[in-house]
Amino acid sequence: MAVVFTAIRVILGFFFAFTGVLKLTDQISAEVYQQMKSQFVQFADVFPLKDFGFKPDPYQYLQAVGWVELVAGILLAVGPRILREISNFVLCVVMIGAIYTLLVLKEPIAMCTPAAVCLGLLLLLNIRGQGKRSKSKSA
Repeated sequence: MAVVFTAIRVILGFFFAFTGVLKLTDQISAEVYQQMKSQFVQFADVFPLKDFGFKPDPYQYLQAVGWVELVAGILLAVGPRILREISNFVLCVVMIGAIYTLLVLKEPIAMCTPAAVCLGLLLLLNIRGQGKRSKSKSA
């Protein structure tokens, strides 16, 4: 079973790294990059901290999310255990933010599905990691 969780972790990590790269450059897909740029204009309008006076620049927001996904994705896939756990937490926060943003924008539920599935897999990895640690402490 450990092999299955390792495979999920590595695939999910590289998936996040890939989506991060898509947000950072138009070299892979100019069309997807332009679509992301236009979406982040809307995302910046409903940014959760907007009520506290912080509204990010859409391009900087896109770049920040892209770098976070790239770095955290790589660390989730191949990093040491402590960095995998930190990156899992960071990516969970990003996915919760994505779901929140899409719901506030009243996007169809189908638009939330990828973020919800990724969040579920991240939580599964986290719960599995917590259970394994507890067993080893009691042994």
